[in-house]
Amino acid sequence: MDDIGYWYAISAVVLFFKMFAISLYQGYHRIGKRAFTTPEDAKFAGRTPLNEELAPVQRAANAWRNDLENIPIFFILGVAYAWVGASPDAVPWLFMTFTIARILHTVFYLMAMQPWRTVAYGVGILTLIGMCWQIVTALMWQ
Repeated sequence: MDDIGYWYAISAVVLFFKMFAISLYQGYHRIGKRAFTTPEDAKFAGRTPLNEELAPVQRAANAWRNDLENIPIFFILGVAYAWVGASPDAVPWLFMTFTIARILHTVFYLMAMQPWRTVAYGVGILTLIGMCWQIVTALMWQ
């Protein structure tokens, strides 16, 4: 396996577990407080369904949605990066910086920490732009 594939695989696995952790966080708050909005879940717990989710569950859902706006783009650009043979020297920095930025974004989102959440988001976006730059550069020199 080449360096690009190695870093892509590491990032994909870490990002999967990060997103899975958000689900566990939501479950922890729902189950811990036995607070469910879905009628069948509330009935199963012997409760009445809530009209809206608990605040921590809502924050986690927002972090999850933000991931769905950013992480698939990373995966697509990562495949393009490997496909065109973009810089293997830049790949660990770009892929790991994006991954760490997404982890920090989630932590900062769950802890309601501004401006750090926005900073982490911005770092992630800058790494995606860096990936685009490397892809276009590789295409121009082929």
